[in-house]
Amino acid sequence: MKKLISSLLSLFLLFSLYSQSNTSSIRGVVIDQQSKQPIPFANVALLDSLNKIILSSTTDFDGKYIFQSVKPGKYSVDVSFVGYQKARYKGIIALPNKIIFQNFELNPGVKLSEVQVIAYSRPLMQKDNTRVRNGRNSQKVTSSSRPRGIKRKETSSSNTISRQEISSMASRTPADIAKTAGNGTFSRDDGANNINSRGARTSSNVTYVDGVKIIGSSNLPSSAIEEVIVETGGISAQFENDNTKWDKILIPNPPQFKQDKNVPVRQAGVPNSFYQNSYESYEEFADNLFESPTNTPLSTFSIDVDKASYANTRRFLNNGMLPPRSAVRIEEMINYFNYEYPQPTGEHPFSITTEYADCPWNSKRKLALIGIQGEKIEMQEAPKSNLVFLIDVSGSMGSPDKLDLLTSGLELLVDELRKEDRIAIVVYAGAAGEVLSSTSGANKNKIKTALNKLHAGGSTAGGAGIELAYKIAQKHFLPKGNNRVILASDGDFNVGVSDNQSLIKLIEQKRETGVFLSVLGFGSYNLQDDKMEQIANKGNGNYNYIDNIREAKKVLVKEIGGTLVTIAKDVKVQAEFNPSVVKAYRLVGYVNRNLEDEDFNDDQIDAGELGSGHSVTALYEIIPADSDEEIKDIDSLKYQRSSMSIGGELVNEVLTVKFRYKKPKGSKSILMTQVLKDESLSMDLASNNLKFSASVASFGMMLRGSESVEELTFDDIMKLAKLAKGEDSEGYRAEFVNLVEMAELIK
Repeated sequence: MKKLISSLLSLFLLFSLYSQSNTSSIRGVVIDQQSKQPIPFANVALLDSLNKIILSSTTDFDGKYIFQSVKPGKYSVDVSFVGYQKARYKGIIALPNKIIFQNFELNPGVKLSEVQVIAYSRPLMQKDNTRVRNGRNSQKVTSSSRPRGIKRKETSSSNTISRQEISSMASRTPADIAKTAGNGTFSRDDGANNINSRGARTSSNVTYVDGVKIIGSSNLPSSAIEEVIVETGGISAQFENDNTKWDKILIPNPPQFKQDKNVPVRQAGVPNSFYQNSYESYEEFADNLFESPTNTPLSTFSIDVDKASYANTRRFLNNGMLPPRSAVRIEEMINYFNYEYPQPTGEHPFSITTEYADCPWNSKRKLALIGIQGEKIEMQEAPKSNLVFLIDVSGSMGSPDKLDLLTSGLELLVDELRKEDRIAIVVYAGAAGEVLSSTSGANKNKIKTALNKLHAGGSTAGGAGIELAYKIAQKHFLPKGNNRVILASDGDFNVGVSDNQSLIKLIEQKRETGVFLSVLGFGSYNLQDDKMEQIANKGNGNYNYIDNIREAKKVLVKEIGGTLVTIAKDVKVQAEFNPSVVKAYRLVGYVNRNLEDEDFNDDQIDAGELGSGHSVTALYEIIPADSDEEIKDIDSLKYQRSSMSIGGELVNEVLTVKFRYKKPKGSKSILMTQVLKDESLSMDLASNNLKFSASVASFGMMLRGSESVEELTFDDIMKLAKLAKGEDSEGYRAEFVNLVEMAELIK
């Protein structure tokens, strides 16, 4: 009997575990449809096919909700919050063993028209006899804007806070006035004005700083604030940052900012919920086509040391979905990893490695590797650094994977600074302000304290922040040092200079000052990847995406030399192919880094920068000259130059590769040349450098849906990567193998 009971219990436990293992998780964010800001404490209910509530949740401070252990099936969700129109979302499908991401938007229930008030027949603001102590000074506040702990009292409609009373206040900054007139609190820390606005109901008070609704906290110096608007019970009062202008009070319609909805192109394997609710933006591009050396003998491109695409791809896979096709940039996937290239020994700051072997995804083709290894400079020996942290503190940065992770990562960087290095901190939301003047790296506690006081709230005036950051960097410019702005954001600029072309133009102008720009990307759902990649490219810097604290340590501690110390700028590569050996070639990746052939010798053309210890790898997929393979990308030619004979040693040369670069402070380029000979190896005999870079390239092409790897499987990629894992002391290559397996399971 005991055995029977034991067996039944075991079966019950197994059944329970099986049932739980096949459940789903539904999670996401509830946001304001107009401002795109998260709505805390909203009610979210999961309904079955009979519209019966089976699970309910409330959003946290960041507007996030989650339903755990949801059985596979089709559901509806009701979302509601006071002051918003209730919404029902139908057709949400929970799949077994999947994390379903679904954001919801609520539409504000009340809209105001724009009115300008010149005079009042009735008081706009009323007062009562309640007083609140603020240090040695006391000031009158309205009952509708009482601080916490003060009881509401009856008000008299005949009394007002007059212009004279306002002018006699002990402090008349916009934040203090907002505190008096609206439903908010105010605190002062090291000269910063922190406005904390409670609630966003249409029937209660709402605070706007420079036209941006504050939900949560805004941390800006008073000098950076132009105006504060307090919407009192549906009426907005505007207070200008000039205490003498009180004859007019404007009652405007709260401003609406358009959100860029450049949603990635749909692809198989990515849930519809991602496309319906994501505002992430990527540059769409087509892969390079095969070229014939008889009519296009040259291939010219700029190097790329950015690594953002790999970390971003990892973020998607860890969240249970395949990345959008346009989020996968193969060169950034490859260059995320370090390779065993030799350190430079001559006059040039980098070494060059070339290799030629069989192609792992097509046995009829070859693979040519070009590797560049930058000289590694220890931070103790590096020139002094003049750094400006440019930090996005807008409302979109409020989630833990953004501002919290950002500040934690920058604290790791602060620990690496020397006393001769200097740090300033600039923040931007509705406006930009300096929250820490240039400070010695020896004063680490002061720098960390400034970082830990940052709070998110408002819109994103990125252009204004960039202007101010460069201004401060130029003020403390080190002629023989490293001068750099480090921009940390999700890239969601929506105030002032915000479109890609205007930002690029601004950055191109600023780079002439000798101050370089590096970019750190954070977060999900509204990541503006294309914008950040472009401004980093134009700012003579690099772009990294931070998806976890380990990645922050990799970028800001272990590889900080590459981020801060530039050893060569405007590095260009040009390969000339030998038609006697090569029938056709294709550059793998670097699509948005291609240059015109004549750009190679033009020193006015911008190209990529190489940092201390950086390695760059480029792969060419090659169809040999004796191949009978037809090339659909290339039309047949009437006059074939490939029939021309090339004698001597030249017949064994696959290509000649040339490099141009400038010294960090130089304006004239330097030329290097190297030849790759036709000494083809089997993939088994190829170096770990070629094997592993080929496995990463294969993975990238598979995620992008490339025809080149149609016959390749995820298992093939994993086997090749495992063969080339090498020492892997940090475990990044082992992690790559796990990601390939994860992609296979998701797909």
